Amino acid sequence: MLEVVFMGTPDFSVPTLSEILGAGHEVVAVYSQPPRPAGRGMALKPSPVHAFAAEAGLEVRTPASLKGDEEAAAFEALRADVAVVIAYGLLLPQRILSAPRFGCLNMHASKLPRWRGAAPIQRAIMAGDEETAAMVMRMEAGLDTGPICLGETVRIGPDMTAGELHDRLSHLGADLMVRALAALERGSLDEVAQPGDGVTYAAKIEKSEARIDFSRPAREVHNLIRGLSPFPGAWFEVEREGRRERVKVLRSERVADEGHLDAPGTIIDERMTIACGTGAVRALELQRAGRKPMRLDEFLRGMPLAAGTRVASSS
Repeated sequence: MLEVVFMGTPDFSVPTLSEILGAGHEVVAVYSQPPRPAGRGMALKPSPVHAFAAEAGLEVRTPASLKGDEEAAAFEALRADVAVVIAYGLLLPQRILSAPRFGCLNMHASKLPRWRGAAPIQRAIMAGDEETAAMVMRMEAGLDTGPICLGETVRIGPDMTAGELHDRLSHLGADLMVRALAALERGSLDEVAQPGDGVTYAAKIEKSEARIDFSRPAREVHNLIRGLSPFPGAWFEVEREGRRERVKVLRSERVADEGHLDAPGTIIDERMTIACGTGAVRALELQRAGRKPMRLDEFLRGMPLAAGTRVASSS
């Protein structure tokens, strides 16, 4: 049994914490981002990891930063065997990285060294990658540069969304981390340095990227839609009754990669097929502002959009 510090924030991290507990390791403390205002009343809401850990009776710490001597000393006082870090959201200074007896292990959702950084799941899909991976690595000072301990490749289907890939990698990563901890406890956890070539960076998704540019080829538009589904959601605007309404597209399919003489952004049939720079995509699941996601037939009952309608594309 290992004494583990767990460091994570979003729901992506929860399965790994659950599996670590299930494997019998002692979680001596959980670090997570501080509670944030949420909902209509903007009351402070704990992160998914914080909520899960509190329910499990674990000590939860939510420092705004780990840079100070006081926080470093408090971390060192835990005398942990290892720290497990998954989508925590704060930089770990070298003093923190060096504190546990066996250092810090991180689960990263990409086939390193491709897509180091903040948004590997979204970037892989947006780029049209056909595969990715979950990888356990030993952390060092660089951004996702540490040696790989365990990894497993995952195929990205042509219509798979970021949400679907998120869930697949979350559970696969939990299994890999528990296997890595078991090997660490036996003294048999191997490490392999990352290749020096093939490095790409997965920058944080900017709000401006979510607006669909229908002048792009159908393949790129489809990849953007599925790469940003369900959050933040790729969107276009429709003008109705003198005002523009934003509509998110959460699921689509490529109808063609070539052809169609209609101007980009034109709805070309009653099945919500939209012309792109080359080819066309069909919207299958949409969401109006303030509404729940809807299948196409349900959406069109509330917002009929005839063939020939132009949707506002990137300006």
